[in-house]
Amino acid sequence: MAKKFRRQESQKRKRVKNKWRRPKGIQSKQRKEIKGKPPLPKVGRKKPEEERGIHPSGYREVLVHNTADLEKINENEAARIGGSVGNRKREAIQQKAREKDIKILNPTETGD
Repeated sequence: MAKKFRRQESQKRKRVKNKWRRPKGIQSKQRKEIKGKPPLPKVGRKKPEEERGIHPSGYREVLVHNTADLEKINENEAARIGGSVGNRKREAIQQKAREKDIKILNPTETGD
C-alpha cells in the first residue's frame, strides 16, 4: 500500500484538508523534517516498476474510444472508456466487452 502524505497542520485544523501541499514556510517544522512531523515525499519512494500503473482491482488500464480498441486487450488488462465517448458508442463498447468478458472500469449505470 502506498504511503499517504499529510498536508501540514491537517491533523490539527478541520479547515485544512488532507490533500498534499508542499510546506513552504521559512520556519516550517515539516519542511525542515523535524522528528515527529509527517514525512515529505521523495524521489526514492517509488513503487517497484512492475507495480506502477496498476488499478486497485489488479488490472492494467487501457483507454478505449471504440469497439476496435477492445481487440487489443488481453486477460490482465481492463478497459476504461474515454470521457469524450458518447452514449451510443459507449453502449456498443459495453455490449462488446460483455461478450468478450472484458472488465470495464467506468461502466454506465443503467436505470432499468
